[in-house]
Amino acid sequence: MKHIIQFKIYKGEKYYIGESIDLPIITRGRTIDEVVSNIKEALSLHLESEDFSKLDLSKNSSILLNLELEPIYA
Repeated sequence: MKHIIQFKIYKGEKYYIGESIDLPIITRGRTIDEVVSNIKEALSLHLESEDFSKLDLSKNSSILLNLELEPIYA
């Protein structure tokens, strides 16, 4: 049973994109804080009527966010 739901966040052309590794969830936001908030909302809506055992998820699962940033050059 999984206890972690993974997402990766990366910069698109105009928005930050949040994409789940484990579930069919993708969202976006203008800022990192906004995309994290949208991930929480999208995940909540996705899991609202799901049977956790069918998804092999614990009801107390944590969210793990991997952030991909572009390097800053001096």
